[in-house]
Amino acid sequence: MKLEDFKDKIPSKIYSELSKRGFKELRPCQVKAIDKGLFEDKNLLVCTPTASGKTLVAELAILNALYHDKGKAVYVVPLRALANEKFKEFKKLYEFKIAMSTGDLDSSDSYLGKYDLIITTSEKLDSLIRHKTPWLNEVKVVIIDEIHLLNDSERGPTLEVLITILRKLLKKLQIVALSATIGNPAELAKWLDAKLVLDDWRPVRLDKGVYLEGKIRFE
Repeated sequence: MKLEDFKDKIPSKIYSELSKRGFKELRPCQVKAIDKGLFEDKNLLVCTPTASGKTLVAELAILNALYHDKGKAVYVVPLRALANEKFKEFKKLYEFKIAMSTGDLDSSDSYLGKYDLIITTSEKLDSLIRHKTPWLNEVKVVIIDEIHLLNDSERGPTLEVLITILRKLLKKLQIVALSATIGNPAELAKWLDAKLVLDDWRPVRLDKGVYLEGKIRFE
């Protein structure tokens, strides 16, 4: 779907950013996210296959928080390695101030107040909230990557409590949750008070088969 067809639905500064990066088309989940209120600060649960374009949905929400809502964005990931990966990725793409906070030190990390985007883990963000970090009320959007880990016995409880506290503290907060594998997306979307973005498009066709004695039999 051509990017230019959505020019009226995308804030001008964000549209310019996409054009500058060479985007000419939007993928199905990105179109659905826009149609379901991405730029109207609606909560979204994006459940689509790997490499289907979920990360760009998150980036658009971040840009909207920074450019339109004039606030901060927080990107929550389950692992430090993933936080480091996203930090490097976004630093290459954007000029706004980006910080990564994943350390074990239990503190408010007030220095993060001068950054626009903070990439962190759920455990670290929980610590920041408990220490009443002064910049929290400036956060306009929280991206929750791999939200299916709510079902994880170790990380799930912390993530669930974190989301609940954030929604209570920040009444106008936008939550954009991402996952490729959710067994009960409608139920989770209802809990998040979010619009559900479902799509099965993927850039490379996925075929299933059984390998036996040197041969693959596809379904």
